[in-house]
Amino acid sequence: MSILRASQLPLEYNTVAILEHNLPERANKVALLSAERELTFQQVSDEVNRLGNALKRLDVRFDDCVAILAPDCAEWAVSYFAIMKIGAIAVCMNTLLKPHEHAYMLQDCRAHVLIVHRSLLAALQPLRAQLPNLRHVVVIGGLPEGSTGDLDYAALVAAEPAELKAFPTHREDFCALNYSSGSTGDPKGILHAHKDLPLCSQNWAVNVLGLRQDDRTFATAKLFFTFGTGGNLVFPWYVGASTVLMAEPSRIVENVLGAIQRFRPTVIYNAPTGYAAILASEAYKKGAYDLSSVRLCVSAGESLPAAVWHGWKDHTGLDIVDGIGSTEAWHIFISNRPDDIRPGSSGKPVPGYEVKIVDEHGAEVLPGEVGNLLVKGESTALFYLHQAEKSRRTFQGEWMVTGDKYMVDPEGYYWHAGRSDDMLKVGGIWVSPVEVEGTLVSHPAVLEAAVIGKRDASDLIKPLAYVVLKDGYTASDLLKTELTDYCREKMADYKRPRSIEFVRELPKTATGKVQRYRLREA
Repeated sequence: MSILRASQLPLEYNTVAILEHNLPERANKVALLSAERELTFQQVSDEVNRLGNALKRLDVRFDDCVAILAPDCAEWAVSYFAIMKIGAIAVCMNTLLKPHEHAYMLQDCRAHVLIVHRSLLAALQPLRAQLPNLRHVVVIGGLPEGSTGDLDYAALVAAEPAELKAFPTHREDFCALNYSSGSTGDPKGILHAHKDLPLCSQNWAVNVLGLRQDDRTFATAKLFFTFGTGGNLVFPWYVGASTVLMAEPSRIVENVLGAIQRFRPTVIYNAPTGYAAILASEAYKKGAYDLSSVRLCVSAGESLPAAVWHGWKDHTGLDIVDGIGSTEAWHIFISNRPDDIRPGSSGKPVPGYEVKIVDEHGAEVLPGEVGNLLVKGESTALFYLHQAEKSRRTFQGEWMVTGDKYMVDPEGYYWHAGRSDDMLKVGGIWVSPVEVEGTLVSHPAVLEAAVIGKRDASDLIKPLAYVVLKDGYTASDLLKTELTDYCREKMADYKRPRSIEFVRELPKTATGKVQRYRLREA
């Protein structure tokens, strides 16, 4: 296993090399499959060049921001690499946010061009006057009737030549801008450099996951999220594998199962809630879908409860490789390995990263003690765009404060204890909401759970659990008592939830993370 360092990349490096290194030997291999289009590596490269030429004709220059707002589709992937190839910065926008949030991001990054899917265009129209920097809008899927001033993606691409020389970017030039998913509040703009993508590809996807060129990947995490961009676009093309893209919402289990059956991926990426939802779905229980093509599953985004891991293993025979990453680090930096999995843990540090767990004063804690997780690695971002104070708190020299509470056991496995602002102090003792949630989810009636702190009549913090039940179970006071007793049996009494509320669903980000801060606000 060889760790890739930034210094091993050429000073003049453009991330389009991840796509184009496939052309000599795999030009005619299928690179991308979706319900709408199927493209070989050569066809993708040609379209990247055509779009790159079109963007240059629109006066997009080095370091300009070009935003992508579209469901997962071939045009998204093409746009991503075309923007980076001409030295511009690809802004990956969350399709599930509201128009005013999209407008905020476009203005925050001063985007000059927006590449948007037709289905999302109308909602932005009333806000266009608030975006003085936005010079051009390119529409995927055809222009709406009566549209004036905007540009049709297909026509724009068709008019350009398929030859384009990559801009001579430095390996440390910025190439992508993502906005955090908002699990702890307002999104923050996070810039990454050309070097970060190959570093994560080699050090995690190859060295840890064992991704190979005969794989076919599929992700429920959409491409605007780095978990999806890496796992289902950059990583497969880095090793010469194929990717399956699905435009439909991944929160609908039948969409996910249908895509797996139709396109036969070998590696799937999903959030813990996604795996739990599949196991709980009637369509899966009835055996209506074939998952036999899958050899390996990956989870990230939030802690994977051991009960979900074992349930998935028991029903499918497949391992889930769980890990923790962040948009700030671009991808996963602590991970289980396919041949070294400790269910319920995040695994061990990924080669190329160092981690440490410290107390409130910055001193490292002993194994078994919970503290704040810090990470150091060459793919970590340098700052948050236009947010100096938050940048100073998060990026502290070589170390990045993750905002997660962790403990490491004597064998070197790291265990997630919750977000730093989610931890509860009950009776003077720290309680991890993740531990309580994992216990609740292990009960046969519980599909999902989220735990927050609630002040009681004496103004003391006590755990409050929000619970989503599986189909076939009915909310009742009797079930509340049963769940409380179950937690009391499984963990120390002070950790058990003092109250339980049954809800139809939990507030989440578009990437599946539970937004506990919204529960606290409510």
